[in-house]
Amino acid sequence: METGRTVVITGASTGIGEACALHLDQLGFRVFAGVRKEIDGEALKRKGSERLQPLLLDITEGRSIAAAAATVREAVGEAGVYGLVNNAGIVVACMLEFVPLEELRYQLEVNVVAQVAVTQAFLPLLRKARGRIINIGSNSGFLATPFLGPYCASKFALEALTDSLRIELRPWGMDVSIVEPGDIRTPIWKKSSVAAERLLRALPKEAHELYDSSLGPVRAAAENSAARAIAPDAVARVVARALRAKRPTTRYRVGKDSTIQALLARFVPDRLRDALIANYIGLPKRA
Repeated sequence: METGRTVVITGASTGIGEACALHLDQLGFRVFAGVRKEIDGEALKRKGSERLQPLLLDITEGRSIAAAAATVREAVGEAGVYGLVNNAGIVVACMLEFVPLEELRYQLEVNVVAQVAVTQAFLPLLRKARGRIINIGSNSGFLATPFLGPYCASKFALEALTDSLRIELRPWGMDVSIVEPGDIRTPIWKKSSVAAERLLRALPKEAHELYDSSLGPVRAAAENSAARAIAPDAVARVVARALRAKRPTTRYRVGKDSTIQALLARFVPDRLRDALIANYIGLPKRA
């Protein structure tokens, strides 16, 4: 049991964040589970022990981050925080030629800038405990795919931030790892699908003339991926392993698809990989 060790998790209302909060709570960690709504915190609290404490936290709002850090600091004192799990994120799906720039900016604001903001706020507490940081990345952070360019860009960026931060924190003996799940059964993809359809309806006629022949295969591929997705508990177990390991590895892949795609990204030449991805999805042939 991990009694006495405190962990902060962002985006714990549903999906991977919720699974991590409940699993770490079961292992004995003192969990501060970040949620944006009180009702979500109450629902999560009913599923956990008295150690699990919902934490109101909107990672895009500086005042919310500061207030959350102050709440945790008051609770833990000089013991500090042993782990920070940066999980909260969104998905913007659209062809890059027509993605509204405000949507692209928001994608990067949530999945990149906000991750740094939360990390900065909690680092003094993490340093007290010689703690560790676990960023929840994606297979989209090492293998870019069409129509997910904004999301892939954000996850590629998170890979770089993880590597830079790990080296910067090395003098204090603090570890930084990234978890790279493949297809996971979470509400984020349903939300992104709804948001993508909204974006598509607002696009100009030219966008539909150019890309509608690709959208059907892309939707079908997304549905196939969702059907094969594994439960978020698989990610929660890996996060627990990263927190409990004497010397955590720098990267943890979750799911066979993530492992296969990592090999594809590393060993297959770019042009061949492009063709394989296009053929797999069923996109129109190259002119």
